[in-house]
Parts: sequence; structure tokens; C-alpha cells
Amino acid sequence: METIYQFVALSKSERLQSFVNEKLEKIEKKYDFITRAEVHFKRNHADDENGFICNIKVSVPGPQLFAESNSNSFEAAAVQTIKDLDKQLDKKKGQMQTH
Repeated sequence: METIYQFVALSKSERLQSFVNEKLEKIEKKYDFITRAEVHFKRNHADDENGFICNIKVSVPGPQLFAESNSNSFEAAAVQTIKDLDKQLDKKKGQMQTH
């Protein structure tokens, strides 16, 4: 699986990339039909403490899947986003098996 990272108005973080790579590798092993993932990190500078945003778009057969979360840290947002994607991928896998 090819993984592309974008940090919107942020400096690149190798630590954050390796954290997300570790999580995405688990998803890739579970769902071998994923071909690409685009991970975007951005910071909402509002007064809200949950302004750390992570969104991930994955390419699979058919329409792309997308999830986004915001939390009090990029790591927490990434974990929640990957959980949301896991649910979508599980549903997609079930649909693929019935056809």
C-alpha cells in the first residue's frame, strides 16, 4: 500500500508518520484490497482544545473511503480516524464477498 502524508500549515513529523504507519499496517493486513492511503494532518487554531484534525482517504476497488476526526492530539485523532475506516472497510469487505 502506498501512503502519502500531507501536513497542512505544519512541519513534517517523522514520529507521527511512523505512528500512523504502524496503525495502517494492521489495517492493510486485515484488508488486502487497499491500494493507497492519503493522510492529512491540520490544526484548527480556534479556541477549541480539540483542534487537531486527521483525515484519511483510502483507495479501494469502487469508491474511495474517507474518515476524519478531531481530538486533543494528532495521535488520538489518527486512532479515531483509523477506527472509523476499519468499520467502513469491514462493511466494504462484506459487500465484496457477496458479489
